Amino acid sequence: MAETDSLHIMQVRDSEDIMVQMFEEHIQAGFPSPAQGSYPDTIDLNKELIHNPSSTFCAKVAGDSMIDAGISDGDILIIDRSLDPQDGDIAVCFLDGEFTVKRISLRGGRLYLVPANEDYPEIAVSEEANFQVWGVVSHIIHKTTV
Repeated sequence: MAETDSLHIMQVRDSEDIMVQMFEEHIQAGFPSPAQGSYPDTIDLNKELIHNPSSTFCAKVAGDSMIDAGISDGDILIIDRSLDPQDGDIAVCFLDGEFTVKRISLRGGRLYLVPANEDYPEIAVSEEANFQVWGVVSHIIHKTTV
């Protein structure tokens, strides 16, 4: 198998709320707007990011094969195993004994795992391969660089 990213998969615990303060107003991604001075609301990150706790896992990415899809080394993926994988989804796949994160592509009756970095080849999944779409990536948590 071609070189792939490696993943460290962890199960999500939903036994406690994770409350974080949230801005009352949306933050503009276009033209700047005057800053608001209050922070009255909180959100529960479990409720925002984890929709099916018993089938949701997190994995930390090692590698750069999905960099052009916005997935970088050190990012944390939230993976929902209850979602049905669709053509074009980014998914964690198990292929011949290894986990990898790639975009699923169905073309001409064949399944391909497509990286988002031109330095990596796409992987044609043969019928003989030990293959499973392990789960669909529902969210990506990026570590910012300072």
